[in-house]
Amino acid sequence: MHTVTTILPNTLAAKLEGFIDDANAEIEAAERDFCSRYPDYEQTRDLDALRCNGYARLDDLGHTYLDYTGGGLFSTDQLEQHTALLTQNIYGNPHSLNPTSLAATEINESARHAVLDYFHADPDQYTVIFTMNASGALKLVGEAYPFDENSHYLLLFDNHNSVNGIREYARNKGAKFTYLPLLPGTLRLDEAALMRNLDAANSASHKLFAFPAQSNFSGVKHPLRLIEEAQSRGWDVMLDAAAFLPTNQLDLHEHQPEFVSMSFYKMFGYPTGIGALVARKDALEKLKRPWFAGGTISIATVQADAYYLHVNEAGFEDGTINYLGIPAVEIGLKHLQKVGVPCVQQRVTLLTAYLLDFMKQLKHSNGQPVINIYGPTDTDNRGATIAFNVYDPNGHVFEYQIVETAANSQKISLRTGCFCNPGAGESAHGLTAEDLQPCFINDRMDFTEMAERLVEKHSTDIVGAIRASLGIATNFADVYRLTAFLRLFVDEEAPQR
Repeated sequence: MHTVTTILPNTLAAKLEGFIDDANAEIEAAERDFCSRYPDYEQTRDLDALRCNGYARLDDLGHTYLDYTGGGLFSTDQLEQHTALLTQNIYGNPHSLNPTSLAATEINESARHAVLDYFHADPDQYTVIFTMNASGALKLVGEAYPFDENSHYLLLFDNHNSVNGIREYARNKGAKFTYLPLLPGTLRLDEAALMRNLDAANSASHKLFAFPAQSNFSGVKHPLRLIEEAQSRGWDVMLDAAAFLPTNQLDLHEHQPEFVSMSFYKMFGYPTGIGALVARKDALEKLKRPWFAGGTISIATVQADAYYLHVNEAGFEDGTINYLGIPAVEIGLKHLQKVGVPCVQQRVTLLTAYLLDFMKQLKHSNGQPVINIYGPTDTDNRGATIAFNVYDPNGHVFEYQIVETAANSQKISLRTGCFCNPGAGESAHGLTAEDLQPCFINDRMDFTEMAERLVEKHSTDIVGAIRASLGIATNFADVYRLTAFLRLFVDEEAPQR
């Protein structure tokens, strides 16, 4: 079996020698030119002070971090506040009424209210269920949603695998599920097709529609008005907000989906291992949990074979919550509010525009493009996440492992692969069910092996992509280093199999 090499071509390796020093020497002049073309960038200069104070380790250690959709970065101030809270107090397991338990309950409930306040969610209407991550939040909905033979689960090709996985709960209960394809090129939703599917399930008993507010693959922002469109047709809506929230605001007074999933480390870096399902209380009443656990019941009996589940969030938080970590969520939310998400959004949008324009204009000497962007090539209704691949003058793709290895050598953090979003990737590469089904008939394989088989069958030149994503601490220097790095591939020939 072919093994993808990560040995860099000699010519590329030679170009990398001293590359970062040369790029750094050019940044000051390049930023002046950038600001002359994007003057609104000056309105975001407070973020430069934030970078110097709270994220200085990036420059101290020489890192160019461009993987914010993979994971956010925390400010040192967040860590210091959380450490002070833990070292100056004593907190016990909150499932009790002793002094340390009550103290833990108080700070965890404060964090719960802070989440509701941050999203402008009415506490009479919404509640917050703390989970391990966005995937845990989605699993809670999937396992407890009242799917049956007369139910329907509708979702986009463009979804994280944790949303895709809910289809297995639907399938096991006999429910129908339908995927909506994406439009070629832009990877946007075909809204006319969506409306036809929303209308077609009028007779279904329980209907769940799931979509991401922002694609973690292409950066496409799917319209939040789809929430109301679906609800007006009798659908419950599951909004995956994990990739959206780090650089955008979600107002649950304006848009009111039944369920919203999120991971807090995506938003502000710390703590990891804590997410939330923000759910409407009336929607929670529909859910039927398949089990109970410590913390989720008011009483249970062995001999009488019975139990009473707690109402609202307490009935869904299995076991003991991360009561020492959850207070850091409130600290992180206050950090975002102090920084100002609109300011972050403005900065990353301008930097994304610069990066997209550069990628579109980068050519080999023979006029062939160096970069193929998957998804929108402008900043209209898209976020600061860009998926792409690099090509040589003859139209041959550089396997993303080579690009990643070269970037790694310069401490540039990108992400490669399918990003846990196979549907968007399949759409981007033009793969069909006929291409993919043979990979699941006999031999078990991983993503790399599947990609190799698909390439060998000539259904695509590559499976997978490179992803750059911007966030709270991104500055012009980070983006410029990426552009300088990509210029190294001009007139460079890709190794052939």
